[in-house]
Amino acid sequence: MSAFDSYIIQDPSPESSNEQDEIDSLPSSIDSSDLDSEEGDSDAQREWEASLQQLELLLTMVIVPFAGKYFGRKLAYWSWAKYMEWIYPVEVRITNKAAFRAAGAVEAAASL
Repeated sequence: MSAFDSYIIQDPSPESSNEQDEIDSLPSSIDSSDLDSEEGDSDAQREWEASLQQLELLLTMVIVPFAGKYFGRKLAYWSWAKYMEWIYPVEVRITNKAAFRAAGAVEAAASL
């Protein structure tokens, strides 16, 4: 046995070939129940795509801009506090964190 013998594909016997052809062949007639299920699948697919489009619009038009403004303002306040502490000998403290967060959320939502 040579090294090339392992790569040779043997043809199946003629009897098993006919059996395999019968199994692999498509049905000659199409049932109406098959068509109904395909139509139902396409309706479900359209509804799924429509809901995905609505979620995408919600994300791009509402959630991402709001989150960007909120976190952008938080970064601006934090960086301004660090700048003021660096330039001037002051200590910037936020005494009421809940009010600070609420004010940031209200300011971010004000112009939406």
